[in-house]
Amino acid sequence: MTKYVRYSLGASTSYGILDGETIREMRGGLFGDRQETGATHALSSVKLLYPCEAPKIFAVGLNYKSHLGERKPPQQPEIFYKPISCLQHPDEPILIPTGAQNVHFEGELVAVIGKTARRVTPAEGRDAIFGVTCGNDVSERDWQGGPNKDLQWWRAKGSDTFGPLGPVIVQGIDYGKLALQTRLNGKVVQKQNTSDLIFELPSIVSWISQYVTLGPGDLIYTGTPGSTSRLNPGDVVEVDIEGIGVLRNPVAA
Repeated sequence: MTKYVRYSLGASTSYGILDGETIREMRGGLFGDRQETGATHALSSVKLLYPCEAPKIFAVGLNYKSHLGERKPPQQPEIFYKPISCLQHPDEPILIPTGAQNVHFEGELVAVIGKTARRVTPAEGRDAIFGVTCGNDVSERDWQGGPNKDLQWWRAKGSDTFGPLGPVIVQGIDYGKLALQTRLNGKVVQKQNTSDLIFELPSIVSWISQYVTLGPGDLIYTGTPGSTSRLNPGDVVEVDIEGIGVLRNPVAA
């Protein structure tokens, strides 16, 4: 199992391998010819950033039975886009936009694509997944589905800071059997196992790739379990996934 991070130190930004409390610096990015430089940094001395600069972000709706309520399970993965500008770093705030009244957390497992995938099978889709990380598909429910909902979810799911991601990308883990918890101010508000996903990650990759070519760095937020609730300024939300770590973000106006 390997844990990759993206971090800033002074004026520079780099990728590295997290080894305990030490980061081993890399050159060549995540998806090219990765090589260690020999330099190391204490984890406490750097600022962790969202761990991948993504060309595209997809997300899956209604992918846990516990989140469906009275709705019927979908026949295929229900996909929508999030803009890359929604990404937020670990420990940086989720900002409640002007006019937003009903912003919710959605703790999720996120797949990171490692190579080009076009019209692939699920088996080939599995091979295209570089690794996984934690994500929070923050959502404004009134804009998403209220009486005056928008035509599309451009701001309900895509407002600035509505895509916290990180803190690490893990490679070499069985992402089909991971315990997922979301905590709000220390209280567990979502609890599920990724084995309960309706559509597994390779099938999601395959489905998307039939219509939109996936490439290195693309992200797929894979759906949230259970119920969600409103976030307020001053709250702290944590997405904790077994083997990956904790994505923590405060909430601010």
